[in-house]
Amino acid sequence: MSKLMIVESPHKSKTIGAFLGKDFKVVSSKGHIMDLATSGKFGLGVDVDGDFKATYIPIKGKKKLISELKKDVSNADLVYLATDPDREGEAISWHLKEALKLKDKDYVRVTFNEITKNVVLNAINNPRKIDDELVKSQETRRILDRIIGFRLSKLMQSKTGGKSAGRVQSVALKLIVDRERQIEAFIPEEYWTITALFNDFEAELEKYKDKKIKISSEDEANEILDKLNKSFKIQSVLEKESKRSSKPVFKTTTMQQLASSKLNLAPASTMRIAQKLYEGVSLGGESVGLITYMRTDSDRVSPEFVGETKKFIENNYGKEYVGSVKVSKKKENVQDAHEGIRPTSITRTPESIKKYLTNEEYKLYNLIYKRALASIMAPAKLNNTTVLLENNDYLFKATGSVLTFDGYLKVYDQFEEQKDTILPDLKSYQSNVVVANEIKKEQHFTKPEPRYTESSLIKEMESLGIGRPSTYAPIITTLKEREYVKLEDKKFFPTEVGIETTDKLQEFFKDIINVKYTANMENDLDLIALDKLDHIKVLKDFYNDFEPLVETAFSKMEKKEAKETGEVCPECGNPLVIRRGKYGEFTACSNYPKCKYIKKVQKEVVEVCKCPNCNGNLVERKTKRGKIFYGCNNYPKCNFATWDKPTGELCPKCQSLLVEKKDKVCCMNCDYVKE
Repeated sequence: MSKLMIVESPHKSKTIGAFLGKDFKVVSSKGHIMDLATSGKFGLGVDVDGDFKATYIPIKGKKKLISELKKDVSNADLVYLATDPDREGEAISWHLKEALKLKDKDYVRVTFNEITKNVVLNAINNPRKIDDELVKSQETRRILDRIIGFRLSKLMQSKTGGKSAGRVQSVALKLIVDRERQIEAFIPEEYWTITALFNDFEAELEKYKDKKIKISSEDEANEILDKLNKSFKIQSVLEKESKRSSKPVFKTTTMQQLASSKLNLAPASTMRIAQKLYEGVSLGGESVGLITYMRTDSDRVSPEFVGETKKFIENNYGKEYVGSVKVSKKKENVQDAHEGIRPTSITRTPESIKKYLTNEEYKLYNLIYKRALASIMAPAKLNNTTVLLENNDYLFKATGSVLTFDGYLKVYDQFEEQKDTILPDLKSYQSNVVVANEIKKEQHFTKPEPRYTESSLIKEMESLGIGRPSTYAPIITTLKEREYVKLEDKKFFPTEVGIETTDKLQEFFKDIINVKYTANMENDLDLIALDKLDHIKVLKDFYNDFEPLVETAFSKMEKKEAKETGEVCPECGNPLVIRRGKYGEFTACSNYPKCKYIKKVQKEVVEVCKCPNCNGNLVERKTKRGKIFYGCNNYPKCNFATWDKPTGELCPKCQSLLVEKKDKVCCMNCDYVKE
């Protein structure tokens, strides 16, 4: 019996193919093969005036692949649809079934949370059929996103400087704009602190006659200082042991957050690297999936992994380091379809496979591995000390802690903010009095909520219940690419276009483009997946509310006038204006579409070094999307190009160019790295 397995990724097919041997042929769909057409009303590809039937067509460039898959299917007795174990993967399997004309007897659906031999074989032994409710949920999401995206994007492009809008994207942008306005409107309040400095520690003024004290001016601070002397009576020394527990294994959001703050990885980069670790890395000739599926909003782990890890901890660190598994309380909207993100084997330590990984792959795997290991280790123990000092009815407080047992911090300390503040043994002071070297006052001002970082924006979207783990990275990428926001010092600042787009959307769509509506829609999608809500009703109710608002906006929203440059069109004499297009601003004739003149921009040529192919000059260039690369100025006669910046030096081993790659200078062709 011939068997065919279809997965999404070519890399994954290679890894799985090695497990299954000759009985199986494993091929890849290379992601989605079908998408909504752009035909019909408003080009939505959806019958919005009827029963919301969607029309799907092959994605551009996928017709040949579909033909090849059909040939593979014709030679197979049974087809295993093994796309990713989430709603998106379920939808891809459904598209494969439809495009390849598979009958129920011709296929089975299999899913696995990790790409290891035992797990894949177990999935094959426990097949099922496509889950229609999951498909309906995903299709509903896609249709909603298509309707909102197409209708609002066209509106924004015709009326404002914006390029696009989206169901979750526009709500995320609103969060950033709202935060910026809170910061602009914030009025700082002055306050002062008074601190006593001793030889080994310092204590801060907290109370006066057992009441909390607030110092609002320098005069008030000086008045208090005049009443203090440098001798402080030790009122109490309280020592208490506490425990600090580890956190659960990563979900998609927590992985993205910590990779951003600790590894300086953008969410999109984190997901790209995690995808590679999941699909398989070649370890000495054998391709092995290193982590479980990386798109998940669950942090539970399998009993098998827990058992394996407890044995590993006991053997490598001692029985006292073995703890219990940490799992967060299940929230609403959590799909919990599969495990959290963990290594496929706890015995595959980061150091043991470091030589097979790139620097970024190693760093992310190390973070995932240590988080999972720590989640099953014993809590850390601390000895906390609180000292209260009295001075003329003014009460000062000093706190400190000492780590008495490292527990999970044995492996996770580099990712925790853990600092010991050690206080002297004040219990042993005979006189019960300590003398300060200095008592100082210090001025402060209250601060507004900080601007969002990539990490904190993801955390906020998750807490508000908008979007899904797989959507956060693309949303942030879109906001940056559309120039709605800019990142400065890792913080989001809305651009003028981003603010304008948000304001216009709130003027006409405040009842739909908001956190509550978007979160409720996520709940509806979950109910559809559970077969507790009719997806057609959801779509009809939404469209009946949404489309009248769009029609009103098209008729009443004021169009932003294009800014004139002061130049005239050389072809028709009308003023030239600045317009915004897909790839940014450009200068064109105001008489468009009658006159289609576009002013050509003289690009500044930045010469870098000589071309190694033809001795021409390598110059800095940009793609249409603005990404910098380096190419020969003799193009198209010479097509030499590289993404990495050449240094002009040659490799001493192979005479190829040396290039700059992040934190090192290395050869572009061999393994030479410059010291």
